[in-house]
Amino acid sequence: MASFEIIGGKALKGELTPQGAKNEALQVLCAPLLTAEKVTISNLPDIIDVNKLISLLQAMGVKVEKVEKGTYIFQAKEIDFDYLESEDFKLRAASLRGSIMIVGPLLARFGRGFIPKPGGDKIGRRRLDTHFEGFKLLGAKFNYDSGEHFYSVEAKKLKGTFIHLDEASVTGTANILMAAVLAEGKTTFYNAACEPYIQQLCKMLNSMGAKISGIASNMLHIEGVKQLGGCFHRVLPDMIEIGSFIGLAAMTQSEITIKDVSWDNLGIIPNVFRRLGIKLEQRGDDIFVPAQKNYEIDTFIDGSILTIYDAPWPGFTPDLLSIILVVATQAKGSVLIHQKMFESRLFFVDKLIDMGAQIILCDPHRATVIGMNREHDLKGISMTSPDIRAGVSLLIAALSAKGKSTIHNIEQIDRGYQNIEIRLRNIGADITRVG
Repeated sequence: MASFEIIGGKALKGELTPQGAKNEALQVLCAPLLTAEKVTISNLPDIIDVNKLISLLQAMGVKVEKVEKGTYIFQAKEIDFDYLESEDFKLRAASLRGSIMIVGPLLARFGRGFIPKPGGDKIGRRRLDTHFEGFKLLGAKFNYDSGEHFYSVEAKKLKGTFIHLDEASVTGTANILMAAVLAEGKTTFYNAACEPYIQQLCKMLNSMGAKISGIASNMLHIEGVKQLGGCFHRVLPDMIEIGSFIGLAAMTQSEITIKDVSWDNLGIIPNVFRRLGIKLEQRGDDIFVPAQKNYEIDTFIDGSILTIYDAPWPGFTPDLLSIILVVATQAKGSVLIHQKMFESRLFFVDKLIDMGAQIILCDPHRATVIGMNREHDLKGISMTSPDIRAGVSLLIAALSAKGKSTIHNIEQIDRGYQNIEIRLRNIGADITRVG
């Protein structure tokens, strides 16, 4: 098992270019299953989760051609349905949360789909009810083998309907959307997620011949079509990596320029960091973060403690709350972090407390951070990454800490961040991969 060894406390300087967005990539990679024609996707990040999904598609019978780094051509003329019931498929798909999104396209085009209960981050209960309730409303039937933890879904013909999701699930929206585009008639889809990645998927499907309107809102209207064709699609830069780099600059007192960020798709992310007192500027489509010794957390108008919480888009993404929490440890002032969506995502704070941070874990969803205003440096320790986002948060903490830190289980970080240690070394970080 690989680890990172980090000597912290060093200011960094230079440019970082964000990778393609992981969460978008996992959605749009499933869309080629909707057509027999060629689909080209560019700016795919070279990370474990994306590579696993590409490998799974190949094993299912999809022809995959790598054109250049980050660009692939996919053609799903035929799918091996015998493979979809094999032990190899169950093992591969179960190791990847994003594999759930193959079900909607398979159901729409072939009338059946299979998936084991997917794995992924250990960040609490992540139910699949939303996906299957949507499929049922479109006319599908599903079975769950509790012994094998295996789902099967089938429908002779999907029919458009009114769907009102009980939660604005991003993967649920993507999955149901890909099923609805080939359904007979019109589907009205209310309380749909409207993240930029969902908007990207909608635009991609429309370029393939789908008829989706209401893009960027939480009500989508889908006119079903009989078939879809090929297209070219480019993945957005990863907003989570962009937020991570802003946090890195603040914690390490570094001057960093983040290139080609697609500013218009960042929503309130820059302003949330500004509320922590972090200075950042938009320069064209880049973000410039100046070296800053101190930053002060804002308060509410009446002077009460600031609360930062996650919410469905256009609210603040839950994937950056771990970064916000770490950055707050060296700010002046206090903040309450409220992680509403996942009940286990704050449990990594025990490592930060061991490093010297002042944090009160109120319950599984809330933590109060008392910023130290750099009066006491974090100290390097040995720790283990529990999930992707917590792993990068601990990496940022280690890069700002005095002394040596070791982070184990960095496969979790590799699942979401491409060649992270190489890119960080290029701007002056002392980080080494071992094992």
